[in-house]
Amino acid sequence: MGKFTVIYTTFPEKNKALEICKKLLEDRLIVCFNMFEIKSGYWWENSIEISSEYAVFLKTMEEKVEKLKGKLFNLHPYDVPAFIEIKTGYVAEEYLKWAEKEISRNV
Repeated sequence: MGKFTVIYTTFPEKNKALEICKKLLEDRLIVCFNMFEIKSGYWWENSIEISSEYAVFLKTMEEKVEKLKGKLFNLHPYDVPAFIEIKTGYVAEEYLKWAEKEISRNV
């Protein structure tokens, strides 16, 4: 079986996040996503910004990460989007089988 991984990213708007995540699902680059509304603080152009954002966990297989990164960077509204890969340890066998089956279907 392949290796499961999770990508963390953020979006400025809910609708844009949903639009992009749906496209990533349609292209079979992810098998699932989870989205949460959050408050973020960060440095941007020499000042501290505090904003509302949407955090997204993109669930995928390791072999899809590079294609996912290219597609996400192409669609993302931020100049510098977060793209943080979280390597997984244990993943339930049935979940992993489901993920591999779904992500490998023809688009």
